[in-house]
Amino acid sequence: MKNYKVHKTEEEWKEELSPEQFRVLRQKGTEAPHTGKYNLHFEDGTYKCAACGEQLFESDSKFESSCGWPSFDNAIEGKIEYVQDRSFGMIRTEILCANCGSHLGHVFDDGPTETGQRYCVNSASIDFNK
Repeated sequence: MKNYKVHKTEEEWKEELSPEQFRVLRQKGTEAPHTGKYNLHFEDGTYKCAACGEQLFESDSKFESSCGWPSFDNAIEGKIEYVQDRSFGMIRTEILCANCGSHLGHVFDDGPTETGQRYCVNSASIDFNK
C-alpha cells in the first residue's frame, strides 16, 4: 500500500465520512448519475477532496458534459494520482487524491475542450470553496 501524506485507518475514515462518502471515497463506489450536488454546480471557486481537504480542481476547468457527474478538463498540477482500473471488464484510468489516496472517479480522453480530457468525478468525493 502506498504511503500518502494523510494516512488513516479505514475505521478512522468511516468515523469521519458520511456512509455515501465512505462508499465512494474509500471503497471505490460510484454515485448514481444526475444525483450529485456538484453535477450542475458552476460557481467560481475550488473543488477539494471531501476526505482530506486537498485542492483538486479549479472551477474554470469544470464544464457541462451531460454525463451525469461533475466533469473537469484539467486538474491542479500534482494533485491527482492516476491508476489503471481493469474492473467491470473495462480498462479505464482511475483518479485518486494524491494526498490521501481516496477514489474520486475516472478520467477519459473524450473531453470536448482543448485538453481532450474529461475528469468524471463523484460529487460525494469533493467539496467546494468559493
